[in-house]
Formats: sequence, C-alpha cells, structure tokens
Amino acid sequence: MKPFGRLLDFDNALAIVLNAVVPVDTSESVPIKNLFGRVLAEDLRAIMSIPPFSRAAMDGYAVIAEDTFGAGRRSPKSLRVVDQIFAGDAPFVTTEKGKAVQIATGAPMPAGADAVVMVEETERVDEQVNIYKAVYPGANIGQAGEDIKQGEIILKQGTQFDAGKIGVLASQGFSEASVFRKPRVAIMPTGEEIAPAGQALKPGQIYDINSHTLAAVVGSNGGEPVKMPIAEDKPLKLRTAIEKALENDMVVISGGSSVGERDLMFSILEDLGKVLFHGIQVKPGKPTMFAVIDGKPVLGMPGYPTSCLINGHVLLAPAVRKMARLPVEAKRPAEAMLAQSVPGSVGRRQFLPVKLVAGQAWPLFKESGAITATAEADGYLDIPANIDILEKGETVRVFLFNG
Repeated sequence: MKPFGRLLDFDNALAIVLNAVVPVDTSESVPIKNLFGRVLAEDLRAIMSIPPFSRAAMDGYAVIAEDTFGAGRRSPKSLRVVDQIFAGDAPFVTTEKGKAVQIATGAPMPAGADAVVMVEETERVDEQVNIYKAVYPGANIGQAGEDIKQGEIILKQGTQFDAGKIGVLASQGFSEASVFRKPRVAIMPTGEEIAPAGQALKPGQIYDINSHTLAAVVGSNGGEPVKMPIAEDKPLKLRTAIEKALENDMVVISGGSSVGERDLMFSILEDLGKVLFHGIQVKPGKPTMFAVIDGKPVLGMPGYPTSCLINGHVLLAPAVRKMARLPVEAKRPAEAMLAQSVPGSVGRRQFLPVKLVAGQAWPLFKESGAITATAEADGYLDIPANIDILEKGETVRVFLFNG
C-alpha cells in the first residue's frame, strides 16, 4: 500500500488548485430569461437613451415655468387646461404661454412645457387650473438621457447578472446577451459498493450520494455538473472512465482516494498526468488528491459523504467559481456564540458542521459517513490546526453553506 505523500496544509492545497484552474474563455448567447447568475462576456453599450424622452416625474400639470412665477396660496396663477396626457400617449399638443396640460407620471412632456406642477399644489376649476406654488424650469421632469445616455457602456465584461442588471439590459430592448460558457465539471463516482438511484441494492451496497451533493455544489457556484456513470475499481475501466470524463473542463472523482483504492487511482492519475498532492492536513478530508492531466484539473474526493461535501464547499467551489469568472471567495461568515466546547484537531485544520439556533452555533459531532451532519448544518466552523479547544460561549465565525 502506497502511503500518503507529505500532507499539505489547507491553504497551500487550495492555492495549488486555484493556480491550476483557468477561467473559461468561450461564450454563448443566452436569452434574457435565463441570464440570472451568468457572467457577461463583452462590454454592452446603450443603443438608446433612458428615458428616451423627457417625462413627467409625478402627476400634475405641464407648464411653462415662467407662467407660475409669483404664484402662492393667496395669489394663485390661473392657466387654461388644453389637453391631457397619460403614460404611453404620444403628445401632439404644444404648450403655449398661459396654458397647461394635465399630465400623468411617466407621460412624455409636451412641446413647449419646461416644468411640471405637482397636482397637490393646484386646484382644478372647470377648464382652468389654479397654481399655488411656483416652479423652476426642469422641475419634476425626468430629462431624456438622465439615467442612461446613448452610446455609453451600461454593463462591463465580467459583470454577473442579477435582477437589477437584467433590468438595465431590458431597458435597451435586448432579448439576449453574450455570456461566458459555464465550466463543465464531470462528477465521477467510483466503487462497486455504490449503486445509482432506482436500482435495487445488492448486499453491502449503498446508494450514490456524492454525485448529487457535488452536482449541487457545482451548479450553485456557476458550473455545469456533468454526471458520469459509476466507475468500477478495475484498472482499465477506471482509466477509460477518467479519459471520458476529461472531455469536460474539470473532473471530480468521488471515492478511490483512501486506503485500499487509492493506490490504483494514484497510479492511473500519475500515468495520465501529474499528481500535485495527495493528502491534506484537514479534518475531515485528509485523503484528498489533486492532479492535472493535459491542463485539466482532476480532484479526487473522499468517499464518505460528509468529508466529500465539506471538501466540495472549501476546495471545489472556489475552483469552479474561478473557472466561471465569479469571485472566488463567496461565503460570508456569520458570528455566533458557541453552544458547547469543541476540541480542536491539533496538527490538522478542522471544518466542523454546525447548526445555528437563536444566535448560537451547535456543533454536529457525527462521523464522516453521516450525511445528516451536513443536511442539518447551516454552515461550518473553520478551526485552525493550532487550536486545542474552543470553549463554550466563545464568539465564532460560521461560514454559511447558503450565504
């Protein structure tokens, strides 16, 4: 049995992984309805000004500002109402001195008018309107191009679309945009001890868990998960499966990196490319392996569900995010009070799942094969290798799984 190589500390392991992955450089055109979360592949310029015309910023009367000068509660100015304009109307009337046009919020300003008097500062009397407050030119008007000017860059390359940015795109009438392709990440489970969902279990088998949890990690971090069939732990079949998976941008292998199976996986990866590390000073996840084959990153994950998923959050997610051109550091820590003491794992960095209840972080002490540990958890503690104990009542930082 081949022993683990020199165990790397986690920061060095993460640096090696991030140094090996490169952002995707191909793009695709995607309909606006599917743009949320995608990354813009080119600068976008405005093809029209927003607003495209000067419009009323509130309900009231479009006037020539000079006609209102001197107006007050005791000495209103009276103007003749000659028309009414609603949002969506095309104004054909021209406002002349001594006249006003009733106007709705968002309606285009009529020619000649240079201000809007709020309806609250007026009184309608038949065909006349009394103005009780003077306005200055430009008052209560959204000027054409005030928000966006035709020709200016409205969204820069590398922008990730959220609801607001999709709104900016829609304001220009764009129905699609060019975005970077999602990195395709092959997820390859291994071992005769696991079976796909829907298939009857043989004695000693369990259902494949890791493919689905890792696919969720990949998908939620900007990647496109590509689920591969379960590979048998036989040299030729395993090698063939890895070569097929390498048609994608990255390969994640679940299982085959621990005692018994790891020799075979190590030898195949070393033969196809170069293993950059095998073994990390972390708990859980010590037997993690990383290789590069023809420029493609290959991450070998532990088979135990909790170990695999924690590694998915702390190692796989940053790599996928870099490839997807998203900020690598996505998780924001929340502060909480530790509900009970936690022993450290001196010499190994520890990622411990915790549940948040009323501002307290409750550690979930379960073995690495217990999938309920991460199902019940809201996040994890990142406990340095030099900590022997975290005391009850300490303020700790919880890295949220969904945050």
